[in-house]
This record gives sequence, C-alpha cells and structure tokens, in this order.
Amino acid sequence: MKVAGFTLIELLVTLVLLALILTAAAPVMQLTVQRNKEQELKRALWQIRDAIDAYKQASDDGLIKRNMDASGYPPNLKILVAGVENSKDLKKRKIYFLRQIPRDPFTADPMLSPEATWVKRSYASSFEEPAEGDDVYDVHSASSIIGLDGRPYNEW
Repeated sequence: MKVAGFTLIELLVTLVLLALILTAAAPVMQLTVQRNKEQELKRALWQIRDAIDAYKQASDDGLIKRNMDASGYPPNLKILVAGVENSKDLKKRKIYFLRQIPRDPFTADPMLSPEATWVKRSYASSFEEPAEGDDVYDVHSASSIIGLDGRPYNEW
C-alpha cells in the first residue's frame, strides 16, 4: 500500500526517526529554557542589589532623610521605584533607583506582585537565617531548585 508515493514501511520509519529526533531535542530545549531563566535571575538580582546599594549611598551622603537609629537601607522595594525626596535639592525633586521591580523568574505564582516574589533580608538579620525587618538589605530567590552550577537559586 502506498500513501503519497511512499510505502507504509517508509512512512513508519520516517515517523520513528522524527520521534527519536524530538526525544533527543527535548532535554536540550529544557536546558536552554533553564539557562535563560538563570540569566534573567542574575540580571534581576544585579538590578535590585545595585538599587539597594545606591539608596544606601544616597542615604549616607545625606540626600535622603533618615532617623538616627535607621540603617540607611530602603524600608521596602517599592520605594526604589516610587522614589524619595532629595533633601539637598531646593526643588525637592525625587531620586529614583529602579524603573520597575523585576520578578523572580523562578516564581510560579503569576498573581504575586514583583516585590512579593523575592525573599528579603533586613540589615539586622543574620546571614545564616535571613529574615525580613525594618529595611531591605538584600534579596534572593525563594526557589530551592538546583541551578546549572550546582547551587540552589535561593543561595545566589
């Protein structure tokens, strides 16, 4: 029996070969997706941490008013986008540190706000047991998935 000029055996062999090729390509595609998400995570962490450091520097330079007992780190991530009043500017213009808060690419819940996708660490908490507090000293992913480098994403 022939279909479109091919025998049934030729068609079956072709389908089997296509299935083998697709089976071999699937892990490569998964690896590519994971690598792209890892690049997004690195970029997001760099942006947020850079903005936190810039806020702290502005606070240390006296551009942002703060209480004597405050650490100088931002109270939350939203303030990095909303901006703070420059206390040395006569026109009281705001200083902005981020255009938007990036999302953690490994957070599965699309309903969470970008700020809620990150685990925040306050200046007063220890490195071993990071906890939220009165300020945001650092952020990391909530994902415990092991990255391509062998470390969980929540340790990046």
